[in-house]
Amino acid sequence: MSNATGNLLIELLVEELPPKSLKKLGDSFAEVIAANLKAQGLAKNDVVITAFASPRRLAVHIKNVTVQAADKSASQKLMPVSVGLDSNGQATPALLKKLGSLCIDATDMPVSQLKRTFDGKVEALFFDSVVKGVVLAEGLQRAIDEALIKLPIARMMTYQLADGWKSVNFVRPVHGLVALHDAEIIPISVLGLTAGRETQGHRFEARVKAVMLKNADSYESQLKNEGAVIASFPARRAEIVRQLQAVSAETGLQPVEDEALLDEVTGLVEQPSVLVGKFDNAFLEVPQECLILTMKANQKYFPLLDANGKLSHQFLIVSNIRPADASQIITGNERVLRSRLADAKFFFDQDRKKTLAARVAGLDKVVYHNKIGTQAERVERIWAIAQAIGLRLGGNELAAQAGEAAMLSKADLLTGMVGEFPELQGIMGRYYAQHDGLSHDIAFAIEDHYKPRFAGDELPRNMTGLCVALADKLETLVGMFGIGQIPTGDKDPFALRRNALGVTRMLTEKKLEISLEEIIRISSGVFNNKINFGDAESHQLLNFIYERMSSQLREQGYSPQQIEAVIAKRPQFLNEIHQRLAAVRAFSALPEAESLAAANKRVSNILKKAEGAVSSTVNATLLREPAEQALHAALNTIMPKTDIAFKLGKFSLALQELAALKTPVDTFFDKVMVNTEDADLRANRLALLAQLRQEMNRVADISKLAT
Repeated sequence: MSNATGNLLIELLVEELPPKSLKKLGDSFAEVIAANLKAQGLAKNDVVITAFASPRRLAVHIKNVTVQAADKSASQKLMPVSVGLDSNGQATPALLKKLGSLCIDATDMPVSQLKRTFDGKVEALFFDSVVKGVVLAEGLQRAIDEALIKLPIARMMTYQLADGWKSVNFVRPVHGLVALHDAEIIPISVLGLTAGRETQGHRFEARVKAVMLKNADSYESQLKNEGAVIASFPARRAEIVRQLQAVSAETGLQPVEDEALLDEVTGLVEQPSVLVGKFDNAFLEVPQECLILTMKANQKYFPLLDANGKLSHQFLIVSNIRPADASQIITGNERVLRSRLADAKFFFDQDRKKTLAARVAGLDKVVYHNKIGTQAERVERIWAIAQAIGLRLGGNELAAQAGEAAMLSKADLLTGMVGEFPELQGIMGRYYAQHDGLSHDIAFAIEDHYKPRFAGDELPRNMTGLCVALADKLETLVGMFGIGQIPTGDKDPFALRRNALGVTRMLTEKKLEISLEEIIRISSGVFNNKINFGDAESHQLLNFIYERMSSQLREQGYSPQQIEAVIAKRPQFLNEIHQRLAAVRAFSALPEAESLAAANKRVSNILKKAEGAVSSTVNATLLREPAEQALHAALNTIMPKTDIAFKLGKFSLALQELAALKTPVDTFFDKVMVNTEDADLRANRLALLAQLRQEMNRVADISKLAT
């Protein structure tokens, strides 16, 4: 190789890769190879890496890769001097054996050449040597082998090599390997293939049968010009976006925004061409959610919406070929879509022949969980919980509406449309409820009771929906905790973390005045001894919910100390959480805050160490020292003020009143011995501290703010 350093290009030419995984595969392939080369000293830490990924290739371009890593000095500890040398300073058999195991001839290695130094405990013998730097061919072989092992592939396939005898495993059959350092081929082999400079372009539009790469730097341009392939995933994605916007602008419409669909389509094409297709206006009678899902999920089309978000009869096709006359491509896609939409219309028409209420009885044949029964039993529980929450939040009318919506909430699971498209559960329930003549409140509650489905999703739009959504999530949480199905690690098959976040979001963002313990108690009471849900399980579930909420609050910008101070109090009314956090944040800015937080922490430590139960009732006649009398007087002065502020929900005011305690608290700890030998005085002073802690920690445990 002519240069000491040069640019490196590695490419695997494969059969069509899974489109949903393509970007992840390309990034992993590039990152692992680069990291391995850096670890071997063949590339610098700030090396420039460019990943390429198309349906038929994974590749990486790495700048400034050296042909051989620099030599490295190495020092290996052999053994203590007392073991390796005899009384005459000559090598012992143990040392000779050790040197032999390292392939060092003791006759050519005088003992005087071994280094003697202390290793921290004893004087030891060390062998210093120079390790030759790895050459690029050897290092790259290791790097690509590791990259293939670490590819995030869910399922491998086994295929035969060209010799017809050997088989290998990979995500898809590999047909070519390129390894270039500048213009030189690096002699490596992968999956039965030897590296060269030849690759292939687009299956149908390449200008040449084989693209002979001139050098590593010409890869992207040669594939584009000779092979009709945009090799870069981001560049191809950007080109699709550009064409989608340009073509949709001509129609006066906007394509549906869907990042996952955009990534998937980018993984399906190598040379994108966006075309406009149309379908019969009669299909627009079907709910647009059904049509949009059909187009996106089955056909990978981009539906077009008008300015009001209403679906039009036009859609965008991202084709992988660019013929002079695209009419046949458009006609073919329209024909395929027509049959898909006809199926959707058939399901919609058939489903409406039977009311949701008439479907409820069929849920007793659908198993929800073998330990807690069928979907019919689950609906009965959700119904009972939703009614109780509705009664608590809005009286009999809300309870009745919540009960009716809850009873119908799972009925659409038995419809043909939801059977075909499970993603539409709830949405179709709303359409069918409206068709059955039910009120909008109940119809929207049926759709919304699954919300929020994911982080950032909208919440139910009315109180009826909130009651049913809370009931649905609480029934799942209590039921699964009651049978021991608690999430561990990354595994959460029943989406309990998402359900817990949904509960906290509804209670906080909708400011629902209902106790968390109360709704958990209501929910556990509807299982009729089907589950084991006692105090231990209730405590475990509460902790689980508060942990999820803490994570959510950190994302909203509150500090861990502020969150811990509030959550430590286990506030039952989560609608107060943000007010309490705001109060803690304001308190933290006071000049007295740090001192009071430290004092609170000190008080907690003293009370923890106290023997026996500590009363919070202070006997004023036993207050002997002026400092304890002053603290007691200060507490009696502010307690009525903080009590009123706390009851009115004015948490910031309640905490700000504590500033007046700084001086008497500091003086108390300077002048008063709490653990005096006099038992009565000691108990009274502990009672005073217990009263102080109780007063300081009504809004939040401010000891958590201490640094």
